[in-house]
Amino acid sequence: MKTRNILIAVPSLLMAMSAIASGTHAGGHDDEAIGKPGVASKVTRTITMDMADTMRFGVPKVTAQQGETIRFVVKNSGKVKHEMVLGTEKELKEHYEVMKKNPEMEHADANMVTVAPGKTGEIIWQFTKAGKIDFACLQPGHYDAGMKGFVTVAGGKAAAHAQTTVKPADAPMVMDSKKAMTGPAGDMTEAEVRKVDMDTKKITLKHGDIKNLDMPSMTMVFQVKDTAMLDKVKAGDKVLFKAEKSNGAIVVTDLQPSK
Repeated sequence: MKTRNILIAVPSLLMAMSAIASGTHAGGHDDEAIGKPGVASKVTRTITMDMADTMRFGVPKVTAQQGETIRFVVKNSGKVKHEMVLGTEKELKEHYEVMKKNPEMEHADANMVTVAPGKTGEIIWQFTKAGKIDFACLQPGHYDAGMKGFVTVAGGKAAAHAQTTVKPADAPMVMDSKKAMTGPAGDMTEAEVRKVDMDTKKITLKHGDIKNLDMPSMTMVFQVKDTAMLDKVKAGDKVLFKAEKSNGAIVVTDLQPSK
């Protein structure tokens, strides 16, 4: 009986290990399902994606070849903020619910870009798996209004290119921070610093779940309560931080090195 139980448990363990290796995490995207961040030198096509206040994308249906890397030049021709987010339909709906609670979120994951009125951003993405990949604007109200589209990825010879190695900076990072930190540091969240922008006084963090904001793990751009915090960290550092909502923004109120 014990041997039988062990044999049953092994497949479940292997499935769990596979999920970790694929980079799946709550609130983020499943790299295995939708592809991975592309390398600029591998781009085969550029698609200009206009976003308008009619709550529509200029190109709602895109076709791609498996293994192809596409640069999306995402333009906001409207007067309100829009964004383009690649994901599965399930992921987009879950992310949309988070956005409705936290409309001030500023994303920084490779599969998404938020664009202010009159501005332009870009996504470079490699479509490694054949099938249908959705995209949408997840600003509150926009998804419900029909601001969405999809990419149809056809299988073929180009699939061999899907084996392109991801640079270490783009590789998915497994966050061991689903639970808030406790003890002397208080309720803090683990993160990795991705960018420190002294000009805008902002910091980009790839973080675990932020419990007090009911926010899942993802990569976001934050304002800081005290700009002196930015002098103490650099890209690649592991940190613990606290964040709160303040005057319509999500602000880092405490930032410490992770020991």
